[in-house]
Amino acid sequence: MSARGTTAQVLLTHGVDTPAELVAARLDAPRDDEVLVRIEAVGLCHTDLATRAALGTTPAVLGHEGCGIVEQVGSSVAEVAGVRVGERVVLSFRSCGSCERCLGGAPAYCEQSQRLNNAGRRPDGSATVTVDGHPVFASFFGQSSFASHALVAASACVPVGDVAPEVAAPLGCGFLTGAGAVLNVLRPGAGDRLLVVGAGGVGAAAVLTARSEGVEVIVVEPLASRRELVGSFGAKAYESFDELADPGISHALDTSGRPEVVDRVLGLLDPLGTLAVVGLGRARAEIDVRRLMLRGLTLRGCVEGDAVPGELIPDLLRRHAAGTLPLDRLVTTFPLAEWDAAVAEQRAGRVLKPVMLP
Repeated sequence: MSARGTTAQVLLTHGVDTPAELVAARLDAPRDDEVLVRIEAVGLCHTDLATRAALGTTPAVLGHEGCGIVEQVGSSVAEVAGVRVGERVVLSFRSCGSCERCLGGAPAYCEQSQRLNNAGRRPDGSATVTVDGHPVFASFFGQSSFASHALVAASACVPVGDVAPEVAAPLGCGFLTGAGAVLNVLRPGAGDRLLVVGAGGVGAAAVLTARSEGVEVIVVEPLASRRELVGSFGAKAYESFDELADPGISHALDTSGRPEVVDRVLGLLDPLGTLAVVGLGRARAEIDVRRLMLRGLTLRGCVEGDAVPGELIPDLLRRHAAGTLPLDRLVTTFPLAEWDAAVAEQRAGRVLKPVMLP
């Protein structure tokens, strides 16, 4: 490591038809507001796969659920409380911190979100990662953590203390989204019934969180192994909507991203019920607007669980430490070099939440 940057191993992808490869890369030196983090664990999220597909054959370093140890800090990072050399941090999404939405407690809807998280470079256009002297798409969600090291904005780091990195890493996005959708958006209480469609990483985290709040949960999930898992958390799990009889559902969360599910779930909701959608699928759906109006239903989008990461991540880790949120039961670890195998296992439904270990 030096003022000129850091040599690291990164997982380079070249599109969906080419295996990913671990290669040597050069990370830029931390700027005033950045930190260098040695990655200990990083979750694999559907957004990584969707972005790889969208980029085509563009060489890219993805990964946006990192957890690791801070090794270097920029000159102004001391102003960011808790982000110190030697500190274990979870890396979450970037936000500007100064727009109206950020100041209003909604950083997931930051006015600069696209530029900060999905441009492939710093906001000023400079590259953070080079391979063989050539810039590659990186700075994904401000981190690109499928790597041995990541260059991250200090403001996107959440100190987490002594916790298993493989459990903490998915709190950067996937687990944060599921838990936040329950706690921040739907907010079911005693006597409510929550329907969760899809029991992947996001859906299972939502189930666990709702159960930690004492909420009755119903799950629709086609995979038997996932139904069995959420059933062990106290949820009632069904293979299809056709098995539901008089569900009496007050709240619902769709993680499937399937437009046809939206109208189906709206039809199951009690009057004044709320459906939150977090899945990315086809862009358009047909819904019965008359039913929506006459029954007083709410259809709500949700990004990153409407969370302030620095507040929700520590809360979820406290629940985990108390034994009410066993997130470790959702995780399966893989070496980073076996990324393609992890993708295949997740798609086949044999693992719920792959977490890569550099």
